[in-house]
Amino acid sequence: MIRPAHLDDIDALLVIENECFNTDRLSRRNFRYLLSKAHAHTIVEEEQGVIRGYTMLLLSRGTSMARLYSLAIRPAYQQRGIAKTLFATAEEIALAHDCVSLRLETRGDNIIMQGLVKKNGYKYFDEVSDYYEDHMRALRFEKFLAPHIAREMVSVPFYQQTLEFTCGPSALMMAMRALDNSLELNRRLELRIWREATTIFMTSGHGGCGPYGLALSAHHRGYDVEIYVSDKAATDAMFIDSVRNPEKKSVMRLVEADFLDEISRLPINLVYGNLNVAGIKAKFDVGAIPLVLISSYRIYREKFPHWVVITGFDDKYIYAHDPLVDDAADESIMDSINMPILRKDFERMARYGKSAQKAVLFLRKKTA
Repeated sequence: MIRPAHLDDIDALLVIENECFNTDRLSRRNFRYLLSKAHAHTIVEEEQGVIRGYTMLLLSRGTSMARLYSLAIRPAYQQRGIAKTLFATAEEIALAHDCVSLRLETRGDNIIMQGLVKKNGYKYFDEVSDYYEDHMRALRFEKFLAPHIAREMVSVPFYQQTLEFTCGPSALMMAMRALDNSLELNRRLELRIWREATTIFMTSGHGGCGPYGLALSAHHRGYDVEIYVSDKAATDAMFIDSVRNPEKKSVMRLVEADFLDEISRLPINLVYGNLNVAGIKAKFDVGAIPLVLISSYRIYREKFPHWVVITGFDDKYIYAHDPLVDDAADESIMDSINMPILRKDFERMARYGKSAQKAVLFLRKKTA
């Protein structure tokens, strides 16, 4: 019998953990936390009152992607088709929540699990060194749950931001590397671009980067850049509503005016007006790499401006690399790569603040 796990099942789940894993076991506290979280679904397979295996599925907030966080079958009950049933149940739950893909990772030395994963239709797509407690590498797999939808993707290397305020530089670095594979992505470049492009005073902490500073950083590195910002940006500084202090507002306006003055003397196309997903895709289709400003609230439940890189489209979804990896929500790098987001959700997400300001940068290889 397949059923959702309850808090009363924790003792049985701990038995499975101890029998199946030597390291990286989930603790009683881990299970209690995850069984109480709305974004986690734990399913057990039970026969005559004995829980023989379980799987745990994590749903990504604001995106259409799920992660198969754990799957384990007690050794005495393996080779009975239980894993296949749990895989199928996890996929049904993911599809019921409009998830287009399901991802998982497994140990590099777990040949049996790798074979099981492949047998159930998952494809290898990445490797992470030193992932587990004993420093074993992890192999990442993905199953596309809507095979009837053809995805148009571009190869964009992933770079994780190392500071909470460097999403803009990190997104820009990914886009630049997609156009120039000789570019080295590292923290020095991340901080250098941040210093060049910072324009925003937030309510506290370090400033972030707006579209104009990022565009100049890309242009000075030899890329063709095009900027689309909403009409509101033509009348006042971007994100001016983010701060209350008059001195901070003054600094923001002065920095932005300086950026705009430099842009006016360069071959950078600046357009005031809204650009929808169809417009972004049209430019993507002819080779531009889009960076889009979003409100982070729909993904992280916190209101701050955030940059992502668009990596692909299909009839229903838009795909993006998110430089932020939300460790606090039990997410890994694989949850931030090619995130599928429903188009209708992305249209609402791609704006920031009370005035719904929008910004999109398009990078292209520099023409002769």
